[in-house]
Amino acid sequence: MQLRKMMVMLAALSSMSLALTACGDDAKAAETCTSDTDCSSNFCNTAAGVCMDTCESGSDCPDSEKNCAVLAGSSNTTQKVCQCQTNQLCNSDDSTSLVCGTVSKRCEEPGSNTGCTKDADCGSGNTCNTSTGVCSPAATTCSGEGQATCAYGSYCSGTTCTAVPAPTCENFDPAKGGKTPVWNASSSTGPIIYSIKKLTWGADVVSPAFCASGDTLRAEVKAYAKNTGTFPAQKSNLQGLFYVTVNGNQQDGAGLIRPSGYTPSADGKSATMIMNFCPGAISTISLGLYFTGGNEICSQLSK
Repeated sequence: MQLRKMMVMLAALSSMSLALTACGDDAKAAETCTSDTDCSSNFCNTAAGVCMDTCESGSDCPDSEKNCAVLAGSSNTTQKVCQCQTNQLCNSDDSTSLVCGTVSKRCEEPGSNTGCTKDADCGSGNTCNTSTGVCSPAATTCSGEGQATCAYGSYCSGTTCTAVPAPTCENFDPAKGGKTPVWNASSSTGPIIYSIKKLTWGADVVSPAFCASGDTLRAEVKAYAKNTGTFPAQKSNLQGLFYVTVNGNQQDGAGLIRPSGYTPSADGKSATMIMNFCPGAISTISLGLYFTGGNEICSQLSK
């Protein structure tokens, strides 16, 4: 009889333990994701690769992730999600080793999430701080040239981040026989051409002359890439650059560059190229240039 009473008591204690465990208010383990459709909540923190719970107020969130706010650096600027704030709150129950993820904004094991490694991991209009793994809104002011601190698809013009111009020339107007533009700042990843400048138009200043007869137009072209190491050290290895004529015909752009006219940056993230064109008897030319996966850009140059 005594044994039976003990068994009943143990069973009751076990049930109470399970009930207490089930009633906890802890953050549930994060689902991994690469897009919103991977998440039951339909919200993916793409920089961290984890799903987040959506909310309207802090009362919708667990105690450990009570901050209900728009996620900084996300392309979704209206939906609020549950976020952690301190390591202490992440360990408000029996846990002692969890930390509030700098990038994930979820309670996690230390070192389990390194965050973004490139701008493509972040929402549109945001850039990746590769040293911290944190996405943040791109700068609007800048110094230097090329991408500097600007978002992909913009360049530093003076002290202001400026979007590269849309291709409005016939070279990229399919209605007039030109190539159809396909670049998109939000989804494309190719190199960005942001500057085309005439250097000389006349007798070639370099020997032997690039054009068999007539004038040679030399134009300085500047470009940057999303990632370091994109531009090769030698012009002979440059790929994906194209020159488009007004009727949409394309030719390899690397073939228009002398070896001495190619200067990549030390980290391979940007390059300056002197391209050579043979305009014949005309005195105005419409140039269309692009890199594979990059922006299409036009330039009207006159002799």
